[in-house]
Amino acid sequence: MNTAFTPEDFKNGQLLLMDKPLKWTSFQVVNKVRWLIKQHCGFKKIKVGHAGTLDPLATGLLLVCAGKKYTKRIHEFQGMQKEYTGTFSFGATTPSYDLETDIDRTFPIDHLTSKFLEEKKQAFLGEIEQYPPVFSALKKGGKRLYEYARKGEEVKVDPRQVHILAFELTRIDLPEVDFRVVCSKGTYIRSLAHDFGKAVNSGAHLSALKRTRIGPYRLEDAMDLEAFLQRLPAK
Repeated sequence: MNTAFTPEDFKNGQLLLMDKPLKWTSFQVVNKVRWLIKQHCGFKKIKVGHAGTLDPLATGLLLVCAGKKYTKRIHEFQGMQKEYTGTFSFGATTPSYDLETDIDRTFPIDHLTSKFLEEKKQAFLGEIEQYPPVFSALKKGGKRLYEYARKGEEVKVDPRQVHILAFELTRIDLPEVDFRVVCSKGTYIRSLAHDFGKAVNSGAHLSALKRTRIGPYRLEDAMDLEAFLQRLPAK
């Protein structure tokens, strides 16, 4: 059974394993956690941050660091391996590579087979070069890439080297394909969906995503915001 938190716990620092809800930004979760701690522990201020963004349409494990002891370690947590599960939808692309934007192009999928997908998947294992989505929070020229993209402005995005340690297709029921990926810091699963679609002479976008692990920390040990609230001192 999870024990209750005390104000002293947060003064000493806490690493909180949170299960991010769908459509919440990672920043909104951090703000909510900070507000709840201040309200229930009587603090005027406390440092709270997260160790790795999850897109609003993704769910799953978000590491939230509360107090100086753990906010100092955010960079360390960010560098850890990540594991994701989710769904690719073949036969269509979107500008954001996920469901944030509407379908912009459609493609045939009649030629796709389980064997063909498994064969083409192999090219994405190991060190690969990947272009981040233009609809992302990466900064260029002092602005987030999505700020340019939402205004329809062209911006050059540089590729990055990432490492895919595991890539499994766990269900193939076209146009949907479920997957499990273990990858390095900086990997965009949306870009993997887009690139995989191109590699099989079709198109694809990410239609569901859940982060299940960061380093040794697992989603099954995480709590939602309601469970976190229940562990705080009464006001």
